Amino acid sequence: MKLPAAFLMLLALTLAGAAAAQQQPQPRPPARPTQQPAKPPPKSPFTPPAFKITVATEAAFPPFNYLDRKGMPAGFEMELAQEACQRMKAECEFAAFKWDELIPGLLDKKFDIVMSSMEVTSERRKRLGLSRRYYLSPGAFIAPKGAPFDGPPSLLRNKRIGIQKDSTHADWADKSFRRSAQLRRYNTLAEALRALANDEVDAVFGDKVQLWLWSQKPEGKCCELIGQDIKDNQTLGIGVAAGLRKEDVKLRDAFNKAIGEMLTDGTYKKINEKYFPFALN
Repeated sequence: MKLPAAFLMLLALTLAGAAAAQQQPQPRPPARPTQQPAKPPPKSPFTPPAFKITVATEAAFPPFNYLDRKGMPAGFEMELAQEACQRMKAECEFAAFKWDELIPGLLDKKFDIVMSSMEVTSERRKRLGLSRRYYLSPGAFIAPKGAPFDGPPSLLRNKRIGIQKDSTHADWADKSFRRSAQLRRYNTLAEALRALANDEVDAVFGDKVQLWLWSQKPEGKCCELIGQDIKDNQTLGIGVAAGLRKEDVKLRDAFNKAIGEMLTDGTYKKINEKYFPFALN
């Protein structure tokens, strides 16, 4: 069967157009814009902290540790802790706990350092990794202003000396004055000081800081510290240290190094003078 000529011509033109379309280059997709590498964030001018720790205290023993108006731990020990943290390049948080919770909380890893006027004792040495001493409040005498025995303790022989019974200060007084003075024992240091204010004793022997703090109150204006500081490792102890876990040797070494630097470069002295008119180390 013969196809009409017109149809054959139309078919030929259609096939030729399709072939030409296949031979023409297809348009390329638009090029994607080149992505610039992200710029790194600007470097902080501050050295990042080497580690984070929490310092715990009772915050109930001013001026050593207490809560400030914002409810944050403050005081002599907290200023030492803040300075030590800067020198250790540590980010430190501060928290207040009840006294009986401090050692158990430290051992349970609720915090890392305890700075709460913790006296060094043999029992604490067994449980904790104690730091070097960071303060010592020596024993001292307080007596009425103008008293004639502002000198060596020997001048207090045959005098009435008030002491807090069952204390380390009572132990020292027993050792030094048992046969040469009249030792009068009181349940608390506050009772002994009231007896002094009432002229019931000639002097009181106790912790120097506590005696000085009392002398700054209205009821203590009658009296002043007298004589020399009394230091006796066997009876009065070696002072106050920070409590750490025994296994945290690197942290303890870093803390000890920081305290040593503060003592050497005068920083400790400046902090000390903000709170007390006498040296505590």
